[in-house]
Amino acid sequence: MKIIVDGDGCPGVPLIEKIAKEYRLELIIYCDIHHFITVNYGEVRVVDSGFQSVDMKVSNECKENDIVVSQDYGVAAICLGKRAHVINPRGTIYTNDNIGGMLEQRHISQKIRKAGGRTHNARKRTSEDDERLKKNLLFLIKSNFKE
Repeated sequence: MKIIVDGDGCPGVPLIEKIAKEYRLELIIYCDIHHFITVNYGEVRVVDSGFQSVDMKVSNECKENDIVVSQDYGVAAICLGKRAHVINPRGTIYTNDNIGGMLEQRHISQKIRKAGGRTHNARKRTSEDDERLKKNLLFLIKSNFKE
């Protein structure tokens, strides 16, 4: 089991790094050449820029029982299909039961924007988001150790 992070736009990296170190888990953070991420524990792997280059790398590299951190529903769906555990940086755990509705909502929002409409902007990160990420990341790690 390792933790793989879609590092482009992932504000929870310091917390994820701390937990990975505490549990001695391999940590790999992917980002494109336009992002600069440093960590004291784990490895940052830089990929070329390009449409979904990081997303594709994360999706291709994850394996069964890995923990993937991504806010991209498409990445989550692919990784769930590979039997990985997926969580977003706000701490929501993606499952086979909830990913379909999330993908559908994304599709509807894209249609609204394409037609000139507006959708809600993402809310600012809160301390509750950090707590949820910590709690649910620990849950995934501990339940994975039992398997």
